[in-house]
Amino acid sequence: MTDEKEGTFLVTHVEADSAVLKDAHDGQVHTLSSNPGLAVDDAVEATVAPDPPMEVTYRVIEVEERRSLSLERSEEPPTVHERELAADLPTGELTREPRAGVGEIHVLSPPEDATEEAAADVLSDREGTLSRAARLGVNRVEIRAEPGVLSVRYLP
Repeated sequence: MTDEKEGTFLVTHVEADSAVLKDAHDGQVHTLSSNPGLAVDDAVEATVAPDPPMEVTYRVIEVEERRSLSLERSEEPPTVHERELAADLPTGELTREPRAGVGEIHVLSPPEDATEEAAADVLSDREGTLSRAARLGVNRVEIRAEPGVLSVRYLP
């Protein structure tokens, strides 16, 4: 029996001789006993296994894919479609919609005077937002806002 785990991970911390991976699906954290060249905010499709004998750290068995993720606040306003989605939402609600191809768009309808605070909250939850991006298989998260409309775009 093997304790290997395959999954999608977000790299949350790195040092020259170690790295910390967070499973994008279940949130489990894996501290690596070495760093195979990973960088913070990388998403990796990988297989990890515990290091014997104590099994408190992990090693990477295989990296199938590695991509850098980014999170940015755009100066562009939400699209017409995103504004229409927000207009149909009660204040404070969220809707999710798949993008054509890969990714998702999350549209929120914060109170107009709290839109900037809502955008700042998404930006400050970097780890949660990038974990979602890793899980969705995208490379970039773009936040757009105008009073009463906040869109979080998960883009290839």
